[in-house]
Amino acid sequence: MARPVKLLSVGALTLDTILRVEALPVHQGKFIASDGVQIASGMATSAACAAQRLGAEVSLWASTGDDPIGDQLIAGIEAEGVDCSHVRRVKGARSALASILVDAHGERIIVPFYDSKAQADPVALPFADATAFDAVLVDVRWPGAAALALAAARAAGLPAILDADTAPLAVLEQMLPLASHIVASEPAARIVCGHALDPETACADLASRTDAFVAVTGGAAGTWWFDRSTRTVRHVATLKVKVVDTLAAGDVFYGAFAVGLAEAMPIENALRFASAAAALKCQRFGGRLGAPERTETLAMMAAHWPAQA
Repeated sequence: MARPVKLLSVGALTLDTILRVEALPVHQGKFIASDGVQIASGMATSAACAAQRLGAEVSLWASTGDDPIGDQLIAGIEAEGVDCSHVRRVKGARSALASILVDAHGERIIVPFYDSKAQADPVALPFADATAFDAVLVDVRWPGAAALALAAARAAGLPAILDADTAPLAVLEQMLPLASHIVASEPAARIVCGHALDPETACADLASRTDAFVAVTGGAAGTWWFDRSTRTVRHVATLKVKVVDTLAAGDVFYGAFAVGLAEAMPIENALRFASAAAALKCQRFGGRLGAPERTETLAMMAAHWPAQA
């Protein structure tokens, strides 16, 4: 690359308290954690940090309170090298929080809190020209900002990438027509399609509803994407690793895919790059703290897909 690609990531910024337990609780009581961290995170934020580690220059557009937690969040993300100059501070609002339990198999329970005052729709973009970026990626947690960012990216001819995760149907239906590239979790695809579909069928169904690139992620089962040149659904396998923590694996996948897309990687190669990054993250406890560097991600790609790294 002549220069690092520049990305704008839009959406959630939360203070995550992540606790590791032997098993996820199935009843009330007190449970002792074997490990724990508290970090600035959130879907778009974790994707931004992952993309930064993979060689991109990333700016974050998020919204937080004017409280001490907001100060802590911004300091934590700036320490990763992510530009936080576009983060909005809302007077009198509370910054977002999330409590997360991760079990011995890497599965998790996430309980987030978002203050509606902090999440109020913005009236305008925080910058004048979207062409300062090579791609824009958004999550579904701050829909008003996501819609503005996706529309600006499309108008500027940039990749407008949507992380379509679990959200109300109305939010997903608002976002989908604005995106040029949609990476949907399996639950989100089912919410939109309205059926208990397998990921492959859900990918084809979702692709029939939009002209955008569509992929559906299925965790350990891999990723399905719709190839419009052949009108078929294709599959990228997940790399087999010892799973320690799946928290933020989807966000790392999404951030890595955005980097690959902005660098003009072929689509399947970008998906493999994302799969390798997510697999490496799953081997490490601590949510987004486990996001890999570029060198190790490319090395994992080379080991599994020699011709594609």
